[in-house]
Amino acid sequence: MVYVGLSRVDDAVAAKHPGLQEYTACQSYAFMKGTGSFITGIGAAFFLQKMINKKLPYPLQWSILLSLAAGSVTSYAVTRVESQKCADLWIYLETGQSPQELAREKAPDLDPKDATVTGAKRNKYGDVLD
Repeated sequence: MVYVGLSRVDDAVAAKHPGLQEYTACQSYAFMKGTGSFITGIGAAFFLQKMINKKLPYPLQWSILLSLAAGSVTSYAVTRVESQKCADLWIYLETGQSPQELAREKAPDLDPKDATVTGAKRNKYGDVLD
């Protein structure tokens, strides 16, 4: 039985994707890490602004606004990086290869020597013309 959030995933879907439980655990960790970085970012930015506020006074509302913005940016950056790691994990669990290996396999071999050796012409997309 696999749960994604609060909803239960059908057993047929879970059987088709054996790495679903690891992926959902990874995503949950990524979102919790993002939430933690949001709170930490707000606290750090607010503390830093309070130190700066002694030399350059400005209203509290701007301190809070800038702290929220800094926390949001920090949270977005951390969550984005961690979610990308989870996406890479999902691809690895589904295919058994890393995304970099898959990209190397699917990349077309556009060696200019191929067209001259075989005498075949290629269009701008790399397709062989008759």
